[in-house]
Parts: sequence; structure tokens; C-alpha cells
Amino acid sequence: MQPPTLNDREYAAKVEQAIEVLTRDLPTLFEKDISYEIYSRDIFFRDPVNTFKGKLNYRIIFWTLRFHGRLFFTELYFDLHEVQRTSPNTIRADWTVRGTLRVPWKAKLFFNGYSLYTLNSEALIFEHVDTWDRSPGEILKQFVRKGEEKE
Repeated sequence: MQPPTLNDREYAAKVEQAIEVLTRDLPTLFEKDISYEIYSRDIFFRDPVNTFKGKLNYRIIFWTLRFHGRLFFTELYFDLHEVQRTSPNTIRADWTVRGTLRVPWKAKLFFNGYSLYTLNSEALIFEHVDTWDRSPGEILKQFVRKGEEKE
């Protein structure tokens, strides 16, 4: 039995709802949990250091971000610049992560990136792929530099 499919208007409305949820959730992802109702059960996630599938793993990655953010940083921000629909089934979010590491020299973390969210036929996000403007190694090197943000 095939799952019910949404008509174009229902699909567009659910995409707009996903954009609203992302716009609300992403700026505070280091402070509080996100909403998971806009994601499929089998969501696939990839960034330069992680690849996994499944909503439980997706929840764990956000918990881990908050935990390590509080543990290793005195300040940590996810600056959301724009969230927009880039195709009928794709949403793009442009962002910057910046923070101050909890070390005596107060090293600064700074990198830009974007997230591409692909939606399935029910307008649920089934794929989330992050792209960063520098390699994980370049980001780690920021931890030993003193105080100035690198753009």
C-alpha cells in the first residue's frame, strides 16, 4: 500500500512549515533541543566529520553539540543568515558558527557553512548535508590561536 501523497498546495505548505521550524530552531541549537517533527524517521545526515542515518542518531548529534558546546566553550553561537527554498524539494540554510574556547588564551572558533535539506514526497526532511567553508583540520587549528576571529 502506497502512503498518501500530498497535493501541490499541501506540499508547499509543509515546506513553508519546515522553513519556519528551521528558522526558529537553528539559532538556538547550542542552547536547546530542536523540533524533530519535520524530519523523516530514516533521515540521512552528513557533514565533513559525520555520516549516519536515523532519527535517533540525528537527535544524538544535536545533544552532543549542546553537551560539547557547554563543556568546551564559554560562548558558542549559530548565526543563521538565510533559510530559503532552492527547489521544489530542497531548502538551504546559510550560517556561521562562532565561539570562544574555554582555554586561558580564549581561542576563537569561526567558520561559515550551509545546510541542504532534501524533502521526501510527504514534505519531511530525509537528507541533511552540511558544507563548511574550511576543513575540519583548519577549524581545529583555530583552537591554538590566540583571540582573533579568522574569516
